Amino acid sequence: MVTATQFLAFCRTGDRMVYETPYFARRSLLMGAALGECLLDDGTYLDAVIDGLWCICEETTWVLSAHNGSDHPGRPPMNERLLPDVTNPYVDLFAAQTAAMLADILYLLEDKLDAVSPLIARRVRLEIDRRIIVPFMQHDDFWWMGMIRKDVCNWTPWILSNVIDVLLLLERDSWRKSEGVARALRMLDSYLAVLPEDGGCDEGAGYFNMAGAALFDAMESVYQATDGRVSFYEEPMIARIAAFPMHAHIAGAYFINFADCDAKPQLDGQRIALFGQRTHQRNVEQFGWWLEGQRKSVRPVDTPQMSRVLQSLFVQAPAGEEPAGEPFALLPSLQVAAWRRGRLYAAAKGGHNGESHNHNDVGTFIVYVDGLPEIIDVGNCVYTAKTFSPRRYELMNTRSRNHNVPLIGSNEQTAGREHAASAFEADAEGVRMNLAGAYPEEAGVQSLFRSLKVTNAGITLTDEVELTAAQTVTFVFMLRHEPHLADGRADFGKLRMAYDVDLQPCVEEIPVTDARMGKNFPGTLWRLTLTTLPARKHVHTFQIQVEGSSYGKLCEA
Repeated sequence: MVTATQFLAFCRTGDRMVYETPYFARRSLLMGAALGECLLDDGTYLDAVIDGLWCICEETTWVLSAHNGSDHPGRPPMNERLLPDVTNPYVDLFAAQTAAMLADILYLLEDKLDAVSPLIARRVRLEIDRRIIVPFMQHDDFWWMGMIRKDVCNWTPWILSNVIDVLLLLERDSWRKSEGVARALRMLDSYLAVLPEDGGCDEGAGYFNMAGAALFDAMESVYQATDGRVSFYEEPMIARIAAFPMHAHIAGAYFINFADCDAKPQLDGQRIALFGQRTHQRNVEQFGWWLEGQRKSVRPVDTPQMSRVLQSLFVQAPAGEEPAGEPFALLPSLQVAAWRRGRLYAAAKGGHNGESHNHNDVGTFIVYVDGLPEIIDVGNCVYTAKTFSPRRYELMNTRSRNHNVPLIGSNEQTAGREHAASAFEADAEGVRMNLAGAYPEEAGVQSLFRSLKVTNAGITLTDEVELTAAQTVTFVFMLRHEPHLADGRADFGKLRMAYDVDLQPCVEEIPVTDARMGKNFPGTLWRLTLTTLPARKHVHTFQIQVEGSSYGKLCEA
C-alpha cells in the first residue's frame, strides 16, 4: 500500500523513504509480474499484473512526495502542498518513469488484458494521457523543460526519455506523436546547452544513469523508431558525453565521487556499452561491457526502469577484463583531472560551488592505492527534505570542513557559482589552481594556490596562502583509515604523509551512521586536521608517499 500519511511524512519530518519505499516496491512487483507472465504465457501472473496496474491507476499522483509542488507556475501555496492536487498534475522523474513502465506492459500484454476486460488497458491509457501526455503537451512552465529556467539537470533527459517511449508505444494520433517527440527533442537541446563542452556531468558519475544514459535512451528510441534516419551520434559532444563514466572510473566498483555521488555507484554498463557502440568509441564500449559483466541480475540497476530491464534480457554482455584505465584524464570544462601512476590513483577538482548537486569542495582531491580508498571524498547521504533546501550546507557531507580543502580561520568555502577556482592548469604531471575565490570575502584570502605533483611514489601537495590579516589555516584530510601520528608524520592505510612539525595535528573519528554512506564506506572514517599558527602568509608542503616507495625519490620528484 501507499498511503496519504506516508506521503505526508516528507513535509512532516523530511523523510523521503517512508513514501518512496512502498512506491518503488509496488512498481518492482508489477514489473516482475509482467515479465513472469511473458515468460510463462499461461495466466499465472496475469491477475497480479491486473492488480498492479489498477493499484497504480488508483494512486492520486505518480509524483514522489519530495517532488510534489516542484517549482512551476500555478503550484499551490505551501500549506496546500502537503498532499497532491489531482486537478493540477505535474510531471516529475518518476511519474514519467511510471508511465513508460505501464506503456511497456500494455505493449507486451494488452491482448491478454483485453481478454479479461478491455476496461483495463483503456484505464491505463486514460491515466497516462491525463497525468503525462496532456500536461507535457500543454505546459511550457515545468522548470525541467528549459523554457522558463536554463539551469536544467538530469531531470530533463530522464523525464523526456520516458515521455518519448510513451508517445512511441501508445500514441495513436500520428500528428500528436510526431509533434510530441519533436517537442521533447527541442527540450533536450536545452539540456545539451548547459552541459560542459568536455561532456562531463557535474552531478557526478553516479548520476550518469539518469543524465547521459537517459539522453542515450531518448536518442536511441528516436533512432530505432526512424530506422536510423534521425541520428545524433555523429556529434562530437555526444561522443564526449558517452565517454564520461570511463574517465571517472578509478578501479573495480570505485568512481570519482565529487558532488552528490556515491564512491561505488551502480552504473548501467549496458547503456554505456551501447552508447560507445553508437558513437564508434571502442574503448567506451569495452568499458561498458566489462561493467555490465559485473552484474549478477537483470533487475534494475537503480529505480524500476522497465525498458532497460527488457533490453538487458536480450543483449548479453561479452566477457572481458577490467580495462587498464587512462594514465591521465582531464575534463577541462569541469576542471577535473585524474592520474594513474603505478599503484597510485589520484584525482582533483577546481570548478565552482554552484554546480548541480554541489558540495563546497573547490580544490579537493582524492587518493586511492591498489584500487582502494585512502584519502577520500565522503560522498553522498540519504536524501531528506534538508538536502535540497536552504539548509543544505548544514549537512556533514556538503560542507568544506569535511573535504580535503583548507579552512581559513573559522571560514569554510561558500556556496554559489561565483565562488570558483581560477588559474586552473593541469597536465600529466599534476595540477595547480587558485582557490581564493571559493572563500567568503570576510575570510580575507588574497590568494590560495594549491598544486599537486603526481609520481609513482606518491603526491607532493603544496598550498601557498596569502591573507589580508594574520589568521590560522587548517589543512583537512578525510581518511578511510585511522592515522597514526609521529613527529611530522602520519601513517594511514597504505600511505605515509610527512608535514611540517610546527603544524598542530588533530584526529577525529567519524562513525558512519548514514545508510547510503555506509554502503560505500562502512564502519568509520577519520578526519585529520593540521593547523598553523596565525600569520598573513603560509606555505606548506605535504609529501604523501605510497608504502614501500622511496621517500628520497618522492621528494626529488
